[in-house]
Amino acid sequence: MADFTPIRALGLMSGTSMDGVDAAVLLTDGVDIQDFGESAFRPFTTSEMETLTAAQGLWPEDEPEILNAALKIIQSAHADIIGEFENIDLVGFHGQTLNHDPDSARTFQLGDGQDLAKRTNIPTAWDFRTNDMAHGGQGAPLAPFFHFACAKWAGLTEPTAFLNLGGVGNVTLIDPSKPSPETDGALLAFDTGPANAPLNDLMQSRLKKPFDENGALAATGTVDETILTRIFQRPYFAQKPPKSLDRHDFHDALALVEHLSDADAAATLTALPAACVAANQSHLPFQPANWYICGGGAQNPTLMHELQNRLTGNVTQIESLNLDGDMLEAQAFAYLAARTLRGLPISAPSTTGITKPKRGGKIATP
Repeated sequence: MADFTPIRALGLMSGTSMDGVDAAVLLTDGVDIQDFGESAFRPFTTSEMETLTAAQGLWPEDEPEILNAALKIIQSAHADIIGEFENIDLVGFHGQTLNHDPDSARTFQLGDGQDLAKRTNIPTAWDFRTNDMAHGGQGAPLAPFFHFACAKWAGLTEPTAFLNLGGVGNVTLIDPSKPSPETDGALLAFDTGPANAPLNDLMQSRLKKPFDENGALAATGTVDETILTRIFQRPYFAQKPPKSLDRHDFHDALALVEHLSDADAAATLTALPAACVAANQSHLPFQPANWYICGGGAQNPTLMHELQNRLTGNVTQIESLNLDGDMLEAQAFAYLAARTLRGLPISAPSTTGITKPKRGGKIATP
C-alpha cells in the first residue's frame, strides 16, 4: 500500500438525540490513528431542535417547507462549528439522519456536503451510506472500522466489545489481532435495539426534561420485566446480524409503559437498552471479557448498573482506554473521511451485510 501522509481530519456528528453537533479532529492516514486533536460542541437552540424534530421521519419528497427549514439549520450549525477550528485538511460530514429503512434500501441524511465545502473552503467527505446500501448493505453502523483502529491504538490484543448507546444502541465486536478491519473475523457489528431515545422521549413528554440526569428518576423505580419480555419477542431480536434500526422502529415503547408511574416507566426504559444487548448475546461468536461503553448512555449510572447485571464480562466506560466517549462518533467520521479520500473500504459484510468490502462517501471540493 502506498504511503499516505497523515492529515488533520475534522469529523462532524449530529446524532439521533438532536441536541447539537459534535466536532473532533483526528490525525490519521485512514489506517492508523496518529493522534487525537481538539473537539467542540455546538448545541441546537430550543427552536432549532423543534424544527429538526418536525423533520424526523420524513423522506426527501416529503414536506419541502419543513425540510428546507431543517436543512438551513444543519448547514449553518455545521459551518459554524467548522469555523472554530484551524488547519483542517478534510471535513467528514455525516448530516442529520431523518429516516432509515434498510429493508427498502433507503436512508436519508439531511445535509449538503457540496454546499458545506463552498461555505468553509475545505474539502468535505459526505454521503457515507448510499454506496453501501446500493450493494446490499444496511448502511449502518459505520463506526466499526474506526472502532477497530481505536482498539489497535489502545494496544488491545484480546477480542473485546465497544457498545455505543445513543438514540439507538450498536455494538462492535473487535478482534484486534487481525491485520485490517475488512479481514474476515476482525469485526462483527449491528444495532442492538433502542437505547436512550425512548427514555428521552418519556422524560420530555411527561416531565418536559430532555433526559433523566444521572439516571436519578429511574433509580427510584422498579423495572417491569414483563414489558421487556414482550419487546424481546419481536422478530428483530431473532434476526442474525448484521442488522440495523431507525430511531423510530420501537416508537411504541412509550405506549407500553403508559400505565406505569414516572419512576417505574423510567426504570423500565432505562433497563431496556441493557436487556436488548443481553438478548442479542446469543448472536455473538464469543462472549467478550470487556465491554467498553460510549455514547450518552455511558453517563447514566443506572443504565451502567443494568448493563453490568445483564451482560457477561466486565462493563466500563470507554474512557478507561483514554478514548473520549462523547466524541467517538465525530472522530469516526473524521476517520471515514480519510479512508474515503484514500479510496479504502468503509464497510464490510460483517458490519453492514454488504456483499464484500466497499468504498463509500463522496468528496466535495470548494
